[in-house]
Amino acid sequence: MQKIHQKTLQDLEFATVLEQVSDYCITELGKEAALKITPFHKEEKLFDSLHQTSEYVASFANENTIPNHGFDAITEELKLLRIENTQIEIGGFRKMNNLSKVANTHLVFFKKFHEYYPTLFKLADSIEYTTEISKQIDGIIDRFGEIKDDASAELLHIRRAMNGVKGKINQSFNSALSMYNSAGYLDDIRETVVENRRVLAVKAMYRKRVQGTALGSSKTGSITYVEPRATEQFTRELINLQFDEREEINKILKDLTNFVRPFAPLLMEYQEFLTTIDILSAKAKYAESMDAVLPKISEERRFFIRDAYHPLLYLSNKKKQKPTYPQTIELSSDNRIIVISGPNAGGKSITLKTIGLLQLMLQSGMLLPVHERSEVCLFDRVLTDIGDNQSIENHLSTYSYRLKNMNYFLRKCNAKTLFLIDEFGTGSDPELGGALAETFLEEFYHRGAFGVITTHYANLKMLANELPHASNANMLFDRKSLEPEFKLIIGEAGSSFTFEVAQKNGIPYSLINRAKKKIERGKVRFDATIAKLQKERSKLEKTSTQLASEESKKREEAKRLEGLNEKIQTKLESYQQLYDHNQRMIYLGNKVNDAAERYFYTKKKRPMISELLKIVETENSKRKVKSKEEKQETKKLKTVVAKEVEKKVEVIREKKKEEKKQEIKQEKLKPKHTFKVGDRVRLPDGKAVGTIDAIERKKAIINYGLFTTNVALDQLELVQAKK
Repeated sequence: MQKIHQKTLQDLEFATVLEQVSDYCITELGKEAALKITPFHKEEKLFDSLHQTSEYVASFANENTIPNHGFDAITEELKLLRIENTQIEIGGFRKMNNLSKVANTHLVFFKKFHEYYPTLFKLADSIEYTTEISKQIDGIIDRFGEIKDDASAELLHIRRAMNGVKGKINQSFNSALSMYNSAGYLDDIRETVVENRRVLAVKAMYRKRVQGTALGSSKTGSITYVEPRATEQFTRELINLQFDEREEINKILKDLTNFVRPFAPLLMEYQEFLTTIDILSAKAKYAESMDAVLPKISEERRFFIRDAYHPLLYLSNKKKQKPTYPQTIELSSDNRIIVISGPNAGGKSITLKTIGLLQLMLQSGMLLPVHERSEVCLFDRVLTDIGDNQSIENHLSTYSYRLKNMNYFLRKCNAKTLFLIDEFGTGSDPELGGALAETFLEEFYHRGAFGVITTHYANLKMLANELPHASNANMLFDRKSLEPEFKLIIGEAGSSFTFEVAQKNGIPYSLINRAKKKIERGKVRFDATIAKLQKERSKLEKTSTQLASEESKKREEAKRLEGLNEKIQTKLESYQQLYDHNQRMIYLGNKVNDAAERYFYTKKKRPMISELLKIVETENSKRKVKSKEEKQETKKLKTVVAKEVEKKVEVIREKKKEEKKQEIKQEKLKPKHTFKVGDRVRLPDGKAVGTIDAIERKKAIINYGLFTTNVALDQLELVQAKK
């Protein structure tokens, strides 16, 4: 893949997308790197980035959440490590320690869950895992950012000595405080701190009675701050120890710097790794904000985006709680170029920008706000000519600039190019500019490029209709309300609704009528026909949608009634079975009751037992007969059903044979007409009527008024013979 031109990125507002991605980054380096994202040059790196982003999005929905990757940049510290005999400060070591721990946490995590995140594991697997840096720094600096007492034996000795001296200072000061306070020489506040030293707050009148060094006085001069002589000696000793402490700390930090210096390349690698993770996280959050997915990337030349949204428009409307209309568009080897026409403010330019921006995002490793069944391919170049590019600095008019741009297109355009041109051919005389635009489009077509253009020129619409691998498209427009419907329809050109829009905006009808008379009658009729076709399509779509909705409702109602009928039938059968069972139980109960009554009077067991056995045997024989009858009934039912199915199949076959015979007879009975020049004809499945201009080798040249076409004679239907 080639480098995408800066103008393309500018035309499609790619920088705005990067700003939105950057807002999701949590590190300064990540924010800076996100703003510098450009489309990948190598496919392997692009696929890795796409799958990494997709895996990160998946982590939001599962339990194996990727750890937090926040860190502070150590760029300045790494610069110092490259210079010999330099020393890193405590803050720098704390940042390095955190960076090392966060990076190692991610390395361990991706190794543990490599089955869930295979491409992220691949990214992490190439980086060395080590805890040496953290262990060394943790052994010297505590979690509050202070050097530990046992960082060295000398420091431990110094700090113990300092603690001893501080104890002596406090003891001597407290003794002087008690003595002078009892004598009444001290003010009510008794003591304070000056230059990090404890001093006595002595009343000015008793200053000479207190032995020590004066270190200042209050603003009013009523209090003199005196350090007692008893503590001065210990204070000087503490100052010397503090100096020794600083010297020892500098030595420890220098040794720690020398220890970390060989790890500088690894720390750089950690920082780059976590910056990449930050960008992937931002891309994933950006994708989640607009329900973006990773579409299928086809090796074949097919670009099919279904229900695609323009990212910037979608997110802007989402904030305003306004609807955004998705578009579905397909480019393939059979349909490489699409010419979109229709009125202004109908959504043509947005559709064009949606295609371009989504392609740039895909080739930069971002997911797309499209349907998951979309399919895309990669392009070496994406060329754009969108908007008014008038150049004041270079003294170029809009048309001159566009011609210069077209010249660049002609140099770069090939079979692996996607070109997007808005308002193709405008800026010059409509006929001359349109002819030149038509030539450019033919050249792009012959080079096998993929592209989408928007235009109002009729000759470009005609060309798209004639080229085998190109097609027209239009943005639907409501003719009554003259409001856009923001729906792209492939297969037919669109009307510009010039006069209708003018009338809606208050232009007098008399002026519009005069304007209509000034242009060719055929042009007006052609534009009116296109508008009429669009209106009919819109009606048909509404009717089709309504019918489909009604049919769906009827099916649901029929299904509901059928289910209800089945439930009622089942209940009736169960009630009948229950009734039959109860009747049988009553009958058996009566028989048993009669036997019991006879036994009550006769006291004879044998007759009673004999009668009961007869009742039981009679019931069992009934059960056997019933079981056999059920089996026979099932067998008979299967046979009947099979015969019925066979009969129906035979009837259908006979019916189809009869229909075919009738069709053949009708074809034979049709009188064959010998077509002549001047006959009015049409295609069997078409409505357009044309006139035969010439007949050559069983083919006729049909004139439809604005264009002509070649059609085989056997494909024509006679409308009116030449008189």
